[in-house]
Amino acid sequence: MATGKLGLALTTREILSLVSKDLEKVEQEFRLESVASVDAVSQIAQYLQGNGGKRLRPIMLLVSCRLFREPSPEAIRLAAVVELIHTATLVHDDIIDDAKTRRGKPSANVLWGNHTSVLAGDWLYMQAFQIALRMRSFEVLDLLITLTQQMVDGELLQLERIGRIDITEADSMELMDRKTATLFSACTKLGAIAAEATESEQTVLGDFGWNLGMAFQLVDDILDFTSRESILGKPVGNDLREGKVTLPLIYALQDASPGDRAKVEIVLKEGNYEKVAFGEIRGILDKHHGIERARVRAHEFTAKARTLLQTFNECPARTALFAATDLVADRDR
Repeated sequence: MATGKLGLALTTREILSLVSKDLEKVEQEFRLESVASVDAVSQIAQYLQGNGGKRLRPIMLLVSCRLFREPSPEAIRLAAVVELIHTATLVHDDIIDDAKTRRGKPSANVLWGNHTSVLAGDWLYMQAFQIALRMRSFEVLDLLITLTQQMVDGELLQLERIGRIDITEADSMELMDRKTATLFSACTKLGAIAAEATESEQTVLGDFGWNLGMAFQLVDDILDFTSRESILGKPVGNDLREGKVTLPLIYALQDASPGDRAKVEIVLKEGNYEKVAFGEIRGILDKHHGIERARVRAHEFTAKARTLLQTFNECPARTALFAATDLVADRDR
């Protein structure tokens, strides 16, 4: 599997080339289905759609479907559904976090305000379920309802833990499961459902997506400490500033001195890096190998994901899913 910056660029192109025509149809479906009777909702949806997202979730659904057959209109519709759900979560997350930017541009809540944005997020959720309802599939609806409940549970759990330094590895894994991995799992499983794969094949692809999602979130947490704002599209060190203690810092705190813990607690309490510089926090992470340990954990999840793919016969779609595991683990944004 190709590695390094050039390799990652090539694998990205390879994956996109496999589903580029499908993805164009998804974009059209998204645009059509996000037109609301209230202009602000349509404007927010279209603003976020044009704001440079990677479309990783619909891509995973479409590639998963292509393990078995070409995506049907139902698969295209489901890919639009998961992107609508993902877009709704972004709108709500930015409101909860009081975020000012999203992918390097002003967030929806900055441009339209919290009240309009939260209602637009609600509308996008309901529109996603409206589309799914047209398919008359209880299996799909059950999966999407369970997914949404788990993501909301994840947000509530995160709110309960804001500002706490005593977050454990198990706590962190639970949040990653509910906030990210469940959506990835739903995407890959929905691709299999749309292709009328067997129940066991659906389960394996769901497990693949879950492991990929866990790795994706872990790398996200690492990048929050290691990337640059110009690349990340939001301020670095933002998680800790918002009161979130993620796994790289959890690992570092396991061996940290009382003085180092006190520095982390100051940032958690103050919500800024004025009294304790971000560089000092990064130094704590480096000294206690928090980033390195989290990266090893991410690679464990991608290794498991690759093992699960061995279940399927070799084909361009399987190759693309293998490439996606490298892309997720080694990305810089």
